[in-house]
Amino acid sequence: MYTISKEFYFSAGHHLNGLPENHPCSRKHGHNYTVIVELRSPKLDKNYFVQDYNDLKQIKDFIDNEFDHRYLNDLPDFDLLDRQPTAENIAKVLFDIFKPHYPLLNAITVKETDKTSARYEPGYDE
Repeated sequence: MYTISKEFYFSAGHHLNGLPENHPCSRKHGHNYTVIVELRSPKLDKNYFVQDYNDLKQIKDFIDNEFDHRYLNDLPDFDLLDRQPTAENIAKVLFDIFKPHYPLLNAITVKETDKTSARYEPGYDE
């Protein structure tokens, strides 16, 4: 099995509802996020790639236009009655958006800091 990954970056703000008032994530704050997109295939294409990295420009453009320098709580994908803009949910939302366009998409990891990350990979919940 072959696996490739590519990183994308964006800065955004958010807060999380339902946490104790003294929890730092209950206050408005921001992160410099890293999104790691992972594609997987049992074989290589005619150019000996899993997928050409240039083909992932659509992901960069979407992140730049829809997520970068935004307040994530205001985005439709994070309706506060349904999903909060946690790293876990950001990974799942991005996976759901891009899987139809990238059939080899295997997982998405979202890092809020150098020390914390959340990964969404389908399987157990499906």
